[in-house]
Amino acid sequence: MTSYQQMNNPSNSRGMSGSSGGGNYMDVVSDMPLENKQHQTMMWQQNQYMGDSGIHSGATTQAPSISSKGHGDEMEDESMDTSRMFDWGQDFGQGFTQEQVDEMNQQLNQTRSQRVRAAMFPETLEEGMQIPSTQIHPDQPTAVQRLSEPSQMLKHAVVNLINYQDDADLATRAIPELTKLLNDEDQVVVSQAAMMVHQLSKKEASRHAIMNSPQMVAALVRAMSNTNDVETTRCAAGTLHNLSHHRQGLLAIFKSGGIPALVKLLSSPVESVLFYAITTLHNLLLHQEGSKMAVRLAGGLQKMVVLLHRNNVKFLAITTDCLQILAYGNQESKLIILASGGPGELVRIMRSYTYEKLLWTTSRVLKVLSVCSSNKPAIVEAGGMSALAMHLGHQSQRLVQNCLWTLRNLSDAATKVDTVENLLQMLIQLLSSNDINIVTCATGILSNMTCNNQRNKITVCQVGGIEALVRTIMQAGDREDITEPAVCALRHLTSRHPEADMAQNSVRLHYGLPVLVKLLHPPSRWPLIKAVVGLIRNLALCPANHAPLREHGALPRIVQLLIRAHQDTQRRASMASNSSQQGPGYVDGVRMEEIVEGTVGALHILAREGHNRAVIRGLNCIPLFVQLLYSPIENIQRVAAGVLCELAADKEGAEIIEQEGATAPLTELLHSRNEGVATYAAAVLFRMSEDKPQDYKKRLSVELTSSLFRGDPMSWNEGMGVEDLGAMLPPDEPYRDAMYHPPPHHGSQSSMQNGSHHDMSRSGYDSQVPVDSMQGLDIGSHQGSNYGPLDQLPDLGPPSAELNFDGLDGMTPPQEGPIGGSAWFDTDL
Repeated sequence: MTSYQQMNNPSNSRGMSGSSGGGNYMDVVSDMPLENKQHQTMMWQQNQYMGDSGIHSGATTQAPSISSKGHGDEMEDESMDTSRMFDWGQDFGQGFTQEQVDEMNQQLNQTRSQRVRAAMFPETLEEGMQIPSTQIHPDQPTAVQRLSEPSQMLKHAVVNLINYQDDADLATRAIPELTKLLNDEDQVVVSQAAMMVHQLSKKEASRHAIMNSPQMVAALVRAMSNTNDVETTRCAAGTLHNLSHHRQGLLAIFKSGGIPALVKLLSSPVESVLFYAITTLHNLLLHQEGSKMAVRLAGGLQKMVVLLHRNNVKFLAITTDCLQILAYGNQESKLIILASGGPGELVRIMRSYTYEKLLWTTSRVLKVLSVCSSNKPAIVEAGGMSALAMHLGHQSQRLVQNCLWTLRNLSDAATKVDTVENLLQMLIQLLSSNDINIVTCATGILSNMTCNNQRNKITVCQVGGIEALVRTIMQAGDREDITEPAVCALRHLTSRHPEADMAQNSVRLHYGLPVLVKLLHPPSRWPLIKAVVGLIRNLALCPANHAPLREHGALPRIVQLLIRAHQDTQRRASMASNSSQQGPGYVDGVRMEEIVEGTVGALHILAREGHNRAVIRGLNCIPLFVQLLYSPIENIQRVAAGVLCELAADKEGAEIIEQEGATAPLTELLHSRNEGVATYAAAVLFRMSEDKPQDYKKRLSVELTSSLFRGDPMSWNEGMGVEDLGAMLPPDEPYRDAMYHPPPHHGSQSSMQNGSHHDMSRSGYDSQVPVDSMQGLDIGSHQGSNYGPLDQLPDLGPPSAELNFDGLDGMTPPQEGPIGGSAWFDTDL
């Protein structure tokens, strides 16, 4: 019986305490005490060389239990003989002799080179050769085994270097001959040559050799343009596709006139040719200067719009990104896309697909087109508002942001669109977002969609819009790109619809009044101040708001703003009279005459309450109101006469007005063509005459009657009283709705993050064109792209004949975080 048989014979093994007879042999060896190293060596030698140890056969080696004096707590008999560590049974002889050990060591030394060879160069061993292993524990590799992986890597690197040089040498020798073959008249020869060049372009070394040969690239372009053979076209286009992954290759294609040839291929019915053409053009548009103009001149825009009919989502993603690059900052391209039916197709894609990258790239095209006055109504008519609204709940932040920017740009053209209740409700929910960009867009859209649209105003009020907007203003602080559109939206919601009274009360009930009054103070700028003054004027139509506004200090601040704006208009008028310059001046894009009109109009409504009239009189602003009666602007005359009409209701006010010499300008205004101005002037004169003799009042009544009814003599009577005149006063007019359009860069990413504000040069809300698309794009060398440097350009498809779009996943890295320092707007205004 061999030692292996003896070890596995249950009848010859004797169990000992603390271990089981079925334990693994190697585990037993590793558990032996260090002082018994000689016994460990002998035991390992026995297991390794006495028959099949299991290393080669894979059989599990079983051994009897072992214990020693080194593990005293596991021993039952401390008096056992330590001279015999192993009891293999009665038939098992003594351990190996020293001669046997030396022989085994000699055998190991003789096989060392074979073990190294097996680890580093296993392919050189003869098949079936078995090399003894010296590994004791499977979790502890030997030194030779640890060298195996790095040596294999080194070997592959050397082989690759040799092959790379071979490829480069082969291509360098073959290119001149292949160039001749590509120019051959025999189309079969051209096809074979194109196929060989395509194969060479799949290897890096030969690919560099091809792109370094302008003659070869020109021959490829020529062959691709002139042939009718599908295989020749496919191979030539595939080669150009492979070259387009390198800057030098892009330049070679561009200089060889490859763009017109590639654009021509966009009409090909072959899928693989289409793929090669669109991806190569995409790389050119991204990284080759001058390629955009070349694509436009070759008619690429029209063909790309036609390709939007296809249904491969990854192909469509590349195509739409090409359209975005071409349309960005180029009005002519936007009009070509419109003439080719692009807006309708893009809206259809937004409705029909769920692939995030396609939705994102398509929304970017729509965002660029949404600033074009011609494309904007086309997108709205195609159902763009609802199509974009479908994705506002998407988990992709970049898609949501692009949809919101586009909706904001479209919102001033969509005020008459019905069935947008879901969009409005979603926008109200987005106001609670933690993303500043999302809140900025949502407020801007709500402001424009509630402008002069009674149905939308009612919807927003009914879904909690007032409370949400007030909360947004509170949280926004001094971020005017949020507070200004939010205040404009509240201004629209508090006038000209059945729920206006409720909205006026709701602002107060949700603690909005102190916040609004605070916005009248620095650092607020004139556009925001103008919006807040208009909102306060609307809120003053609700009598319950008068006392809170007064208590929060609204009246003194409004008067201060009035005086400041009036002084500015006077200074500018003086400067204009001393020079040839004429016309109103703007501060932050706001005419100071608008501030004068707004503040006096707000004081007019607030002066209907007795306590407010007393405060206004105490602010000594009646002389200014009288002076404004001489203003050349009819609206200012109207609000000035209106506030004086309210102040004249008190005897003290009427006396001050008369003392300031208001009788003459008021009498002059009786003949104004504006009925509102004439009526207010008449009302002030009537109230000022209450203490006058009866004869004076009689003559005044006749004069006022003749002036007010000069166009209708049949309405004359012997005179009219204050009661009759009061019935003729103009109705209360809330502040006019006006579109909110942020100025250039007003919503830029840098201002959103830094809290900084750029100067706003605009002529008021109504005359503004919405800013163009948010573009986190000026990365690397290309303006108008969201892609990284060319060195990191991914392979958009395999360099083979098979059509594959899987590489697209690496094409557009996520852009969730803001891109500092880059412009987010197409500012071609």
